[in-house]
Order: sequence, then structure tokens, then C-alpha cells
Amino acid sequence: MGIFDKIFNSSKKEAKNKLEWIELDSMEKLENAIEVSHMQAVVIFKHSTRCSISSMAKDRLERSWDFDEGSGPIMYYLDLISYRQISNEIAERLKVYHESPQLILIKSAEAIYDASHNYISITELKEALN
Repeated sequence: MGIFDKIFNSSKKEAKNKLEWIELDSMEKLENAIEVSHMQAVVIFKHSTRCSISSMAKDRLERSWDFDEGSGPIMYYLDLISYRQISNEIAERLKVYHESPQLILIKSAEAIYDASHNYISITELKEALN
């Protein structure tokens, strides 16, 4: 081990858990997410790939994700531009007014919390989960 190893390895930080998205790209996956919500919390993040605010909200979620592996909610990512019909179905089935970006927490097939724009945060999500 040389001096460079001591310099560069000494500042290594513990790897942070990564937010793992499941792409919500079919009505079948939406049905599955709602069904799974009876056993585990599910979150749908509705994202407009053309919106900088939506991109910032997504980035903020990913950077602040601090759930231990396997302990957080199941996270679904919906690209609104490509799958608008799924977004419409979410609004109708879960009785949540459409916004973008939007985070929707589902338990027992019901939306129990939703947030949009700058109100999307891990802290708020954790509070809603408890």
C-alpha cells in the first residue's frame, strides 16, 4: 500500500443504498402493484421526462434514499410522456388528482398519501409510512 492508497482509500464512504425503480409500463404492472399493496407499501412516482422540476424531484428522491435494502416501499416509476393512459388509470382507480411530478403511496389498494412538486421528500414519505 502506497501513499496514494492511504490518501484515496481513507476517504471512502460507506456505499449508500440505491433506490431501485420498477418501470411501470403496462396496465398489468399497475394491477400487480395495487395487488402487492395489500402486503407491502407501494409508491408510484409519476415523472414527466420533459419537465425540469420533475427531474429535480426524481433526483432528490434518489439522492436522499436511505432505506435499508428490502425495508422501504416498492418503488414504481411511471414515464408520463410514454404511458399517459396508465397515469389516467391511476387517477381514476386511486382517486388521486393528476399532477406531475407526483408521488403516490398505496396501501391495501388505496392511495393514503400523495405529494407533488417540491413537497416530494423522503422525510414526508417516511412519516406517511408510519
